[in-house]
Amino acid sequence: MAQGNQTRVSEFLLLGFSEDPELQPLIFGFFLSMYLITVFGNLLIILATISDSHLHTPMYFFLSNLSFVDIGFTSTTIPKMLWNIHTQSQVITYEACIFQMHFFTLFIGLDIFLLTVMAYDRFVAICHPLLYTVIMNPRLCALLVLMSWIISLLHSLLESLMVLQLSFCTVLEIPHFFCELHQMIQLANSDTFLNNMVMYFVAVFLAGGSLFGIIYSYSKIVFCIREISSSQGKYKALSTCASRLSVVSLFYCTGLGVYLSSAATHSSHSSVTASVMYTVVTPMLNPFIYSLRNKDLKRGLKMLFGKENIKVSIVLGLEKFL
Repeated sequence: MAQGNQTRVSEFLLLGFSEDPELQPLIFGFFLSMYLITVFGNLLIILATISDSHLHTPMYFFLSNLSFVDIGFTSTTIPKMLWNIHTQSQVITYEACIFQMHFFTLFIGLDIFLLTVMAYDRFVAICHPLLYTVIMNPRLCALLVLMSWIISLLHSLLESLMVLQLSFCTVLEIPHFFCELHQMIQLANSDTFLNNMVMYFVAVFLAGGSLFGIIYSYSKIVFCIREISSSQGKYKALSTCASRLSVVSLFYCTGLGVYLSSAATHSSHSSVTASVMYTVVTPMLNPFIYSLRNKDLKRGLKMLFGKENIKVSIVLGLEKFL
């Protein structure tokens, strides 16, 4: 019977935020604007980092990777939700749902690892400035990013393959705006003990371990900042760390709050609303947080736009000449 149920599954229904027709245009416009800001802002950071040689440092290398991951993170979920609102349909095929769950798990894992690596990078820069270029050499930076991709990819593949082994009942409504792993496991009518064990083990081992590494790095940074004699040096170190801590706090607090609230209250509406914070709002705010007080990045953006203006003027001049 379980095998028969499994073969008949062809699609799921994403319930989203609300079924009220009057709210759909508002939700569509709200998420479309946030998605465009996210893609445009993170793309600017990537282009600025590539175009400005002064930004070819470990810190901006990790930041550009985080921007790339944030673009993929939001592109995994929001376009499908916008398409469903546009077509007035809640349907997502079984294959597309597994695909979406796989890449969402991949990108959220990469986000966690990159935030940890960036915390370690700041720890070395502030606490061991004389050894920074020796420790954070290009080979180590590339290896850290590569390991983040490998571990996240293996984890997402494992979770996806385990979900593929589950059978589902006739009620295939997902009370979310995307195919989230926890919601998929809850819908299954087969034994999900192993899936839950792996999911919670990974949450404790990877997310918890990464959070411990971040807290340890920034606590050591605080002690190092207290020993800096110049007030200008203290201010620069604090402003650099404050922006990163705000991103980490927003990402981890909202993500942890979603899973704790869903486990305690089983309120799908509150968890869906809260999940917007770490799936949509945090990737959108990252470019603003990292560039707001960053003179180097602002200079890179000015150089980027300056180059674009030069290219446009050259093209217009050639057109007039021809």
